[in-house]
Amino acid sequence: MTEIFLLGIFSAALIACVASNVPILFALIFGLIIFSGYALEVGHSPRKVVDMWLDGVRPIKMILLTFLLIGVLTGFWRASGVIGAIIFYTADFFTPAIILLLSFWLCALVSVLTGTAFGTGATMGVICAATAESFGVPLWLTGGAILSGAYFGDRCSPMSTSALLVATLTHTDIFRNLGNMIRTSIIPLTLASAMYLAAGIFLTGDGAGVDVKEIFARAFEINVVVLVPAVLIVVLSLLRIRVQLTMIASILACAIVAVIYQGASIVDLLKISVVGFFPDDSELARILSGGGIVSMANVTAIVCLSSCYAGIFNATGFLNGLQKLFTAAGKKFSPFASVLAASIVTAMVACNQTLSIMLTHRLCAKVEPRAEIFALHLENSAVIVSPLVPWSIACAVPFTLIGAPVVGVLAAWYLWLLPACSLRSSS
Repeated sequence: MTEIFLLGIFSAALIACVASNVPILFALIFGLIIFSGYALEVGHSPRKVVDMWLDGVRPIKMILLTFLLIGVLTGFWRASGVIGAIIFYTADFFTPAIILLLSFWLCALVSVLTGTAFGTGATMGVICAATAESFGVPLWLTGGAILSGAYFGDRCSPMSTSALLVATLTHTDIFRNLGNMIRTSIIPLTLASAMYLAAGIFLTGDGAGVDVKEIFARAFEINVVVLVPAVLIVVLSLLRIRVQLTMIASILACAIVAVIYQGASIVDLLKISVVGFFPDDSELARILSGGGIVSMANVTAIVCLSSCYAGIFNATGFLNGLQKLFTAAGKKFSPFASVLAASIVTAMVACNQTLSIMLTHRLCAKVEPRAEIFALHLENSAVIVSPLVPWSIACAVPFTLIGAPVVGVLAAWYLWLLPACSLRSSS
């Protein structure tokens, strides 16, 4: 009962911070204090507790490097004219009425190809957000469509680390899992698409008065060579090159394009890599400002703190009592209902998708004996519930990249519909 009580206090602190617009880092620090206090109470020394923190953070070193690269990449894509060129060449195909639907579909396509929601947010998400912003579309709506699309592929791409993690944990075949995921996606995908189309028609206006092509044409030199950094992302992802190497290649290409075609200096690029791109042109700044390592500082702190929790939970057996609770719930209601409830708890506490998947798997290991069904339950819950938690990096990273408010999770309709439809079919 102590564990449930502490989780309740921590969850209340998180919700209070979000409701009062206080940075959630305060709640996360509070959580670290109470969970560390628990470890001390059950007999571990202060030195051992610190070792637990370090054990939790060590496995995420590559994630932290990826965050740094994402910050640089998003700044460079803006400064080199990559985003401007893509929007310039495609602007005639976009209208306010279909921009939300296209944002959802395009982000879904890119995330299927690349297998990464963060990479999708840093590339196609930024492009769609900038395009929608030029039309005057509310950014919370666009953010919801982008978040939905980004996690469509993050869930069911053969290159997705979350899909591979679920297959590994459940000892199942990833491609059979993908087939099951696609089957259960049909109804939520259709309903979400209809909702984004309806929202585009009735909620976005006509976008008149903004000549986005003129804005980008006067700010950048636009030609097909400027698109090379974007092409590299797609090609190297299809070749299954590691995402960090793919980002580095695109960053280097951006630097060359920025110097040769946009007149940027090395000093300019160093500044942009750290603090982001903020043009003097007010119209361009409204559409394109952002990026840089600094923009990733908050999410980096979130993932570091939450990873400390993982070290404490693993070393103290903090979740052992909860496992029995969710096993009983699975027998009383349904296995999926139990897995979904566990994923909500772990997503709120873990603050990142990977840890949420691992904790949900551990809590519900005895709920569903059929491995493939259990894998599908995890994919329809833990994988897509994390992005709906505003303080989770699964939500915070894409929204930080595009500058969307957290209320945008309310418009991530595909992510709400998928577990709802799965819950209905399992009852």
